[in-house]
Amino acid sequence: MSTTEPDRLAQVIEITDPADPRLRDYTDLKDVKLRMVREPAEGLYMAESSSVIRRALEAGHRPRSFLMAHKWLDSMADVLAAHPDAPVYVGPDDVVQQITGFHLHRGALAAMHRPVLPGVHELLAAARDGAGARRVAVLEDIVDHTNVGAIFRSAAALGVDAVLVSPRCADPLYRRSVRVSMGTVFQVPWTRLDSWPGGLHALQDDGFTVAALALSDDSVSLDDLVTEPPDRLAMVLGTEGDGLSRAAVAAADVVVRIPMAGGVDSLNVAAASAVAFWATRA
Repeated sequence: MSTTEPDRLAQVIEITDPADPRLRDYTDLKDVKLRMVREPAEGLYMAESSSVIRRALEAGHRPRSFLMAHKWLDSMADVLAAHPDAPVYVGPDDVVQQITGFHLHRGALAAMHRPVLPGVHELLAAARDGAGARRVAVLEDIVDHTNVGAIFRSAAALGVDAVLVSPRCADPLYRRSVRVSMGTVFQVPWTRLDSWPGGLHALQDDGFTVAALALSDDSVSLDDLVTEPPDRLAMVLGTEGDGLSRAAVAAADVVVRIPMAGGVDSLNVAAASAVAFWATRA
C-alpha cells in the first residue's frame, strides 16, 4: 500500500477475490453488448488510465470507486486524496486482470457516475461560454466506438462547439470511446437526440444549416460550402459502410461531398469528420 497518504488507508481496500460483489462495476468489461446495456441503466461509465480519469474529474464528473494495482497508488495519491468518499480497490496484477478481463497497463480504472445529459436546446445555447453554438457535428447511428472516440478527439482539436448523437449511435462514454478520444468526450459538450431524423428539423428551427456529408448527384463540394459558410452549421455524419440514411439526407438543407482523388470515393467516417471540421473551422 502507499505510504504517501496515511490518511487514505481507511479507504484503500485490499482485494483478493475477483468475485467480491463490491467489484461488480468492473466485471465483464470485455462484454461489449452487456456493458452497453448495463452502464447507462446503472448510471455509470468507466474511465480507463490515469490521464483519462484526471480529465473526467477536471470536467466535474464524480467517481464511484477506483480500481488499480498497488504500484499505481503513489502516482494517483493526489486524485484519491481529493475524493475521500470513493473506495479504492487495490490488488495484485493477476487479481485485477481476473476482475476486468484484460491486463490493466494504463494505470487505473475508475467507475464514474454518468452525468445527466442536457436537452439539445440547452446544450446549444450554453456553448461558447453562453454565446451559442455555431458549428456542431451530428452522428447518425455510428456503431464503432473507436470511430466515435476519434470523432470527438477531432471535434475537440478543431473547435467544434458541440456533438449530437442519434438515438441509436454508440455511447460516447463507453470505455473504448473514452480511451480513443483521450478523454475529450468530457471536453466537448454533447447530448443524445430524442428523435431521428426529427432532431435535424429542430436544429433547422434553431437557425442551423444542416449539411449531410454524403455522395449524391446533387451534392456540392466541401470547398464550395466553405467559400460562403452559413452562420450556424450542423454537419451530419453517417454510420460505417452504408453512410447516411435516406431520411437524414432528405431532411438536410444541403448535401456535401469531400473532393477525392486517386479513384477513392469516400473516407472512413472518422477521417471524413476531421477533414470537414478542419475545412469549416473559424
